[in-house]
Amino acid sequence: MNNIRSTLATVWRIAAPYFRSDDKWMAWGLLSAVIAIELAVVGLMVLFNRWNNVFYNALQEKNFDVFTYQIGYFCVLAAIFIALKVYQLYLNQWLQIRWRRFMTERYLGGWLHDARHYQMQLLGDAADNPDQRIAEDTQLFVERTLALGVGLLSSIVTLASFVVILWGLSEAAPLHVFGRDIPIPGYLVWGALIYAIVGTWLTHLIGRPLVGLNFQQQRFEADFRFNLVRARENSEQIALLRGEPAERERLALRFARVVENWLGIMTRTKKLTAFTASYSQASIIFPYVLVAPAYFAGKVQLGGMMQTASAFGSVQDALSFFITAYRTLAEWQAVVARLDGFERSIETVTALAAEADLVHVATAESSGIAFNKLAVNLPDGTPLVSADGVQLRGNQRTLITGPSGSGKSTLFRAIAGIWPFGSGKVVVPTGATLMMLPQRPYFPVGPLDAAVSYPAETGSFTAAQLSEAISAVGLPALAARLEEHGHWNRMLSLGEQQRLGLARALLHKPDYLFLDEATASLDEPSEAALYRLLQERLPGTTPVSIGHRSTLNAFHQHDMTVARDGNHFALQDQVRLPA
Repeated sequence: MNNIRSTLATVWRIAAPYFRSDDKWMAWGLLSAVIAIELAVVGLMVLFNRWNNVFYNALQEKNFDVFTYQIGYFCVLAAIFIALKVYQLYLNQWLQIRWRRFMTERYLGGWLHDARHYQMQLLGDAADNPDQRIAEDTQLFVERTLALGVGLLSSIVTLASFVVILWGLSEAAPLHVFGRDIPIPGYLVWGALIYAIVGTWLTHLIGRPLVGLNFQQQRFEADFRFNLVRARENSEQIALLRGEPAERERLALRFARVVENWLGIMTRTKKLTAFTASYSQASIIFPYVLVAPAYFAGKVQLGGMMQTASAFGSVQDALSFFITAYRTLAEWQAVVARLDGFERSIETVTALAAEADLVHVATAESSGIAFNKLAVNLPDGTPLVSADGVQLRGNQRTLITGPSGSGKSTLFRAIAGIWPFGSGKVVVPTGATLMMLPQRPYFPVGPLDAAVSYPAETGSFTAAQLSEAISAVGLPALAARLEEHGHWNRMLSLGEQQRLGLARALLHKPDYLFLDEATASLDEPSEAALYRLLQERLPGTTPVSIGHRSTLNAFHQHDMTVARDGNHFALQDQVRLPA
């Protein structure tokens, strides 16, 4: 019971934001229409049930006039039923897509906000494969929540409607055993109730493991798909290393998990289906077994027996809702758990910003980027690099050196505000713009002009500006391909990607440009030419570089080093010796 309450509370927490959003009137209106149509369908089923009595009595009595009238009446009811079901499906799907659009926008906003997507990975990311949760789990949540919610409501209303009918039929067709009437008030209702309770209990015992199995299946499927995508995106390196056998082994191992879990689902589903199919087939004949003695004893006509069977079936179906929907419920519960984990992962990262003992980035009127008792740690709390009493002065080109693994790149991440682990403060001049250029820049798939303009919106720069910047960094052949679509991180060499990254900097003109070995894949003359280009085109920009080449000294005015200080590294000013 506690588990059910917890699941329902989680469902409401996930679903409620949409019904409180700007689209709430349309949401409630569509939901009300879907529910109203479902109630009308239940009302039609009551009329169909009464039609059974009159129609089959007409057949038994060979009354042609009543028979033909009932055929026409049935056609009218059927036409109304079809129209209601068509519009119920249409309105349901309309509600689904609007609800899913809201959830997708909400999750994308939460995930892609203030580097949460990156920090979720650093924390171990309990919400694995966020792409699946946003793309697939939201769709399944909306679809299954509506289907199960409307189905449950329909069962409740159907039960309330047909229990009264079935109770009355129990009086009209008493239980007849061994030539005697046994007066049991509402015996047909009690028979349906006992039948459904036993079936539900057995279904739960058999199908309970499906919840965990479905959760694991979604996880294994997403993990396998994610690694396939990684193999595709890194195909060149895999080919150069002749890593195909290793990749096949790794992918086969992940797919083996998919297969193993699927076999578990198959086994459990086979057992569940064997029971539910047997249960459903038995439920067809069960009401006739109860009523047939009274029929053969002349206590009830054929129409009464057919109406009783129909009403019994409706009550039994309503009471057996959890039996027929059990597998869907298991899949739905797994989806709810995955979305709940995703939301909680976002909340955990969001809460980091409010903690006092983390790295904070502040703004102040100053002539450079200052560090106030900054201590940068790994996510597990291990000290990495510190900085205190030093400053990255504006208009002073600075080169930062130090051994690999000493935390230079992580220091840049702290300055950018995406690495919260540690303590202290980074103070950035008020209004200053920062741009980070990593060793491997990112370009979204799409037209080249949008890739170079990123993260600015398409159209922020003219075609002439884009072409000039791309040509200036040494890629004149690309300057004429601005509208060409492509996967630029795969199509271009790393050196060409680094040149395009510098073209991006020329367009955005940041106040501080952080280059994390951003020219390491270029030869020294090309690197020198690009640094001279930055000095000429961006006189108001302060470059701060991480590099290991001594040739970079000529393009920087100030040196800093990351050197070991006890159990961690520290950023220190370095005196430049005269040449």
